[in-house]
Amino acid sequence: MTPGSLRCRPIVAGLVTVLLAVTSNAGGQATPPLPLTTVADVPLTGRATRWDYASLDPVRHRLFLAHLGDGVVTAFDTRGNRVVADVSGVSSVHGVLAIPELNRVYASATGTDEVVAIDATSLKVIARMPTSDYPDGMAYAPGAHKLYVSNEHGGSDTVIDVRGNRRIATIPLGGEVGNTQYDPVSGHVFANVQTRRVLAEIDPATDKVVARIPLPGAEGNHGLLIDAPARLAFIACEDNARLLVLDLRNRRVVASFAVGERPDVLAFDPGPGWLYVASESGELALFEVKGRAVRASGRGMLGPNAHVVAVDPATHRAYFPLNDLKGRPVLRITEPASAAPRK
Repeated sequence: MTPGSLRCRPIVAGLVTVLLAVTSNAGGQATPPLPLTTVADVPLTGRATRWDYASLDPVRHRLFLAHLGDGVVTAFDTRGNRVVADVSGVSSVHGVLAIPELNRVYASATGTDEVVAIDATSLKVIARMPTSDYPDGMAYAPGAHKLYVSNEHGGSDTVIDVRGNRRIATIPLGGEVGNTQYDPVSGHVFANVQTRRVLAEIDPATDKVVARIPLPGAEGNHGLLIDAPARLAFIACEDNARLLVLDLRNRRVVASFAVGERPDVLAFDPGPGWLYVASESGELALFEVKGRAVRASGRGMLGPNAHVVAVDPATHRAYFPLNDLKGRPVLRITEPASAAPRK
């Protein structure tokens, strides 16, 4: 089916509340059910194969999805709830990052060990840049005009100058690299070194590692999200199913929570202060972040292999690409259960 012929209709009509309480954390206390409703399951294009990262462009109301198994980046219209295009030629795409101010989307093509630049308007590939082995997550440092790409198996971050779309540096990190994130307060980039149980801090001015922060309790620290105003970093550990809370002021782990098996992608909705932790097991853990206080607020099954999540802070809707729901891929869309139904 071509993008122009799509007429995506929700498979699930109305609102379905997610209700599954589970036990987590110390003391055997029950975590409440997820305070979410499923708005719709919208059909996606392609085969029932694996999806990976997602990135929202709030300016164009487009969600970009990495369809890893099909080697395409899917552009989804969040107002019309439909696929508008599939950008091909992105072999085994893992990471995807929309940068609205550049009118660009970057995708990591693990199959060819390169980063692919896509024009956000035309949805055409405009550049390709080599990386090291197995590029995955990406972060953008706007002041330095640099893109940082996690080379998971290469043990490094590749640095791309976005002004010329060219590789300018490779930063060795000394171990397998998980996700990379930018912190707008310090102006630094942080990368999980998941086989070393540390978080590496990179200064974009020099492209050097300036600190290695130990992460006690981490096993396979892969997922990463930074709440810059609160000076907190959230670290998802895929090998022991824990979420670590790191205080960026004193560089210490201050809390640890149980989450679903093999946690992967994290997303944050700053309005209600909701942190989403999606896991390969299909289980979603939800946390409420108020200032610097963090508490578990819900946990339950979201959908099969629902390990990827993106949140629209304007609508508070969350998006979960599912590989295979009754033989086809769908985008599960949720919103807070307290939200009024939309007509």
